[in-house]
Amino acid sequence: MGTRVYRIWTATFPLVPPSINGVDVDQSCIDVYARRFDVLNRGLSGYNTEWGLPVFEQCLAKRDDRQAPKIRVLTIWFGANDACIKPSPQHVPIEKFEANIRRMIELVHSPTSPYYSPDTRIVLITAPPINTLKRKADLESRDPPLALDRLFDTTRQYAEVVKTIGEELNLGVVDVWTLLWNGAGQVETGLDKFSGDGLHLNGAGYEVVYDALIKVIAEKYPDVYYENVDFVFPGWKDINFESPNGSLGCQFGRV
Repeated sequence: MGTRVYRIWTATFPLVPPSINGVDVDQSCIDVYARRFDVLNRGLSGYNTEWGLPVFEQCLAKRDDRQAPKIRVLTIWFGANDACIKPSPQHVPIEKFEANIRRMIELVHSPTSPYYSPDTRIVLITAPPINTLKRKADLESRDPPLALDRLFDTTRQYAEVVKTIGEELNLGVVDVWTLLWNGAGQVETGLDKFSGDGLHLNGAGYEVVYDALIKVIAEKYPDVYYENVDFVFPGWKDINFESPNGSLGCQFGRV
């Protein structure tokens, strides 16, 4: 297996939006990192950090596993499900949510972790703002009707926790909450342009996420920005035509 892996971790929403004309964040990352890094989506729809943490650990390679692919960029996107209000089973108290996010980071960046990977660049992504008007209408239209399970200010608090952790640990942060809230003119009904049901992003919402993610990588971690990463294998014009094996062999050993 190759040693260059760009792995995306997201749990709040699927990275492939159901939009024909919108942006598919996952595919957009695959396109720009083609032949440079592999992009892997390990998102789990509906999961909170309490359920995501044990799965997250299983997706990490042990530090002494020399054959395992290296994670070069890791995104962690939780918050919207944790921020559900009681009695939702998805609810995670904000203190526990913070501890779980910190634990995920420690698993990768702590020298005492069996998964220690100091070269992995971590990008935290905040939950987006909830359009409670749309969310309430969507839940009440179901059979049987359901009560509103998320609150605007509560979700904002969980987003702030992610930002605070990122600032404290000097990590890249995609502040989706602020970007979409400002893009909506700081009016809840303005969020309609980014989400059809008040929770899950549409193509326009994912476009904001993708643009912000690439911007954060370029500014915070320029060494893994796609324009600064060489192809694993050379372009065809750069192959030694007389002795191709010399330019095509053993490339997976490079970092």
